[in-house]
Amino acid sequence: MRRYVIFAAIGPFFGGFWLLLTTTMMSGYLSGASFAEVGKLFAVFFKTLQYSYLFGILPALMLGAVDDILWHVKRIVPLLRVLLVGLVGFGAAELMYGSRGPDSGALQFVMYGLVGFIPATLSSFLAHRYSDVQEAAAA
Repeated sequence: MRRYVIFAAIGPFFGGFWLLLTTTMMSGYLSGASFAEVGKLFAVFFKTLQYSYLFGILPALMLGAVDDILWHVKRIVPLLRVLLVGLVGFGAAELMYGSRGPDSGALQFVMYGLVGFIPATLSSFLAHRYSDVQEAAAA
């Protein structure tokens, strides 16, 4: 159960921030960024954080379910599990957000894919670190 709480708490926060950063960057707003513009970016992020959780909690829990399924496969080591969950997050975010806006290309593909990859890998790593049951050492 802790695994899902970790995914629900961490995923929308970092995913929402990276989506805002990517959208801002793709629009050209951060081309000559000053401290005032970066301050506006963080102000918008904290004002829209509730919507990041509203729309991001279900995809985060779905990635938590993927992580939970892969955790039950004993042959998959934790590092591979973290990378597989990250790749699933990358693919899902790219399919969902990748066709936004008039631009297309490798930068847009990678940036919108990272919207899913970053929170998925971070949440999976923290779930491994804090919720995986440690097996008792043989006496």
